[in-house]
Amino acid sequence: MGNIMSDYIKEAEGSLLHTYNRYQIVLDKGEGVYLYDLEGKKYLDFVAGIAVFALGYSNDEYKEAIKAQADKLLHTSNYYYNVPAIEAAKRIKKMSGMDRVFFTNSGAEAIEGAIKTARKYGFLKDGRTDHEIIAMNHSFHGRTMGALSVTGNPHYREAFEPGIGNIRFADYNDLDSVKANVNDKTCAILMETVQGEGGLTPATEEFLCGVREICDERDILLILDEIQCGMGRTGYDFAWQKYGVKPDVMTSAKALGCGVPVGAFMMTEKVGAHSLVAGDHGTTYGGNPFACAAVNKVLEIFERDDISGHVRETAPYLWDKLDDIMKKHPSIVEHRGAGFMQGLVFDRPVAPVINKALEKGLILINAGSNILRFVPPLVIEKENIDEMADILDGCIED
Repeated sequence: MGNIMSDYIKEAEGSLLHTYNRYQIVLDKGEGVYLYDLEGKKYLDFVAGIAVFALGYSNDEYKEAIKAQADKLLHTSNYYYNVPAIEAAKRIKKMSGMDRVFFTNSGAEAIEGAIKTARKYGFLKDGRTDHEIIAMNHSFHGRTMGALSVTGNPHYREAFEPGIGNIRFADYNDLDSVKANVNDKTCAILMETVQGEGGLTPATEEFLCGVREICDERDILLILDEIQCGMGRTGYDFAWQKYGVKPDVMTSAKALGCGVPVGAFMMTEKVGAHSLVAGDHGTTYGGNPFACAAVNKVLEIFERDDISGHVRETAPYLWDKLDDIMKKHPSIVEHRGAGFMQGLVFDRPVAPVINKALEKGLILINAGSNILRFVPPLVIEKENIDEMADILDGCIED
């Protein structure tokens, strides 16, 4: 490692709060599906900023859109209307089939808004404040207190208890487990359509349809977290569209802004008319013209270039390549996921493979200690998949 990078890393370790064990490189710029560190070393990126950079790096059209907005107006506050937010809301409504949109700054904030929506919906029905939300074991929804409270991993929660309370956990893809937790206090069932951090596990059709049925029978809100699995990642604009199971409330972030921090929660007209009203929820930065100019351009490119179609077409090639690697290496015990959101499950920790890959110019991350996660930019082509597979194969050999 050269002096420039080591100097910056030393500075970071003395200044930044140590909540991440960072890889020992300083990234400087990106182009297409490649990243470069400060010393000019090139890396093939199969992480995309954790499923954020759907369109790859340095997309000229995207850059021009945010530069143009930066020249006009970055921020107004939500006491005024702004055109980018109005246009972005119109586009995301068309893409999702939802009716009402609230723009946030992050996925965790979108989850917070969804939780408040569900609590208010329940409160308006019967005036009670003891409503419960059913979330899933092995889920991940974010690090703020509300989002953490519905994250089904006790390890993340234990030092920060008590959480917001009145949360029950059911087992993902186990309908009986959900039914066992439903009672007259239940106001919402919250889940990822494809579990991300929990191990790249898609919902089964039977499970998602069954949960939708329970919600319909009892006037419970179905909240689907599409922060990681949405925005084309599984080959559909939103993962639930493959199942034909529409949520009452859904969350989005990550690839929604393709690098500009932005999220959203959306709901049907029925929920919008019977939940949050003026004074119930707010945000200083959320929905500002700069972030929404990014969203607007991302959604325009997604629709025009059929990004989800490209994923449907190309993801089976990634699946086959990873299957081939699994057959060669007995340490890989399972392959799962959907679209460009796949995982290889190992019988041991994957950190050595990730570190070796980084040395060889391939960026990968894990999902739990023993799962390699593949969430590349959605614009990757077969030759990028070939390059990744060659490097990965060598790293597992080593």
